[in-house]
Amino acid sequence: MKYLIVTSINAPTRAMVELSNGAAVAGWKFVVIGDKKSPENYDLPAADYYGLSRQNDLPFEYAQVCPTGHYARKNIGYLVAMCGRADEIMETDDDNIPLDNFWAHRNVEQRVRVSEQQGWVNIYAYFADQLVWPRGYPLDLVKQEQKAIGEIPVRGICCPVHQGLADSNPDVDAVYRLLFDLPVRFRKAESLAISGLASCPFNSQNTRWWPQAYPLMYLPYSCSFRMTDIWRSFVAQRILLANGWGVLFHEATVYQERNEHDLMRDFADEIEGYRHNSNIMLSLLDLPLSGRPERMHDDIVMCYEKLVQLGLVGREELRLLAAWLRDCEAIACSTSVE
Repeated sequence: MKYLIVTSINAPTRAMVELSNGAAVAGWKFVVIGDKKSPENYDLPAADYYGLSRQNDLPFEYAQVCPTGHYARKNIGYLVAMCGRADEIMETDDDNIPLDNFWAHRNVEQRVRVSEQQGWVNIYAYFADQLVWPRGYPLDLVKQEQKAIGEIPVRGICCPVHQGLADSNPDVDAVYRLLFDLPVRFRKAESLAISGLASCPFNSQNTRWWPQAYPLMYLPYSCSFRMTDIWRSFVAQRILLANGWGVLFHEATVYQERNEHDLMRDFADEIEGYRHNSNIMLSLLDLPLSGRPERMHDDIVMCYEKLVQLGLVGREELRLLAAWLRDCEAIACSTSVE
């Protein structure tokens, strides 16, 4: 069973209606996670809605300790999917409208071009005819030259995380939105993976996960909304690298009708990322991770302890992470629950 996870504080949007209809046709389970600002009655056919009271009734330690009012409550949806023995977990946001290829079958094992050179790779540059970069990409590198796509070798690789792009209003940072015109429409270029010592941020807006990477889905609470999925991606990449795996980036499978945002507030929430993202990746690369799937939980803790040491997430994050990892372990050792 494939699961689709979304968190929302809005009444059902056009995107949510489209996702609900598509999930019903595709046979996916559609889980919607609410928060304290969500409507009291969430009426959306084919959606399995979890308001706060229903979340609190779940057998998850994390659901009892995760604060309200933050995107990190999406973690509860991931746990629900894991409990349902999800073969794959797809996540998006309530302002992303699925294209037909959103529901397409995808394989964890890939034979694609794999960028492995040390340093940052602007994946968007391989899909766009204009200057554009993903949220979380270091600003001082946005104009750097990159290898031509034909110079990147093709090989087989396990990619337990797939990042799809978003057309129209893609996931770019506030600096881009303040300076450049939208929309952006990406080309239908060949997919590209990163592995080795290559780095590129990925987000939570159009992302598919396979079971070996499920523990890496954890979204940190004690940082800004604009950084939680980006810093998660840095931790995930580091651990995927240690295991010899990769992250696949592929053509757009959604287009975004973006919810209203205050761009200057977004900018303020992204400042810590502009200042520290490069150092985060360098610091994580220096960690002596095990690179063994059975030790993945230990590797995750080591990564977040480093973020605490850098002063970028609060020490309380380790308590929330510990609850998440205990839930992941309990689910892995249990039979299917609803």
